[in-house]
Amino acid sequence: MAMSDSAINPEATARIRALLASRAKTERMWPLLGAAFLAAASALAFATAMIVAPPVTSQHVVQSAP
Repeated sequence: MAMSDSAINPEATARIRALLASRAKTERMWPLLGAAFLAAASALAFATAMIVAPPVTSQHVVQSAP
């Protein structure tokens, strides 16, 4: 039996294969940009806290030993 004698319509088969074929996944940029913004904002917050915070001073408990 030749291919031209088949009862299956080749155009319909091609359409079905095209509909069932998996589409290429596109990468979304918003999650990446959100994570980068969160990292940059937290880095700026920590840097600001380091600049604004008063310096750590320590005093010795024993001022003089006998």
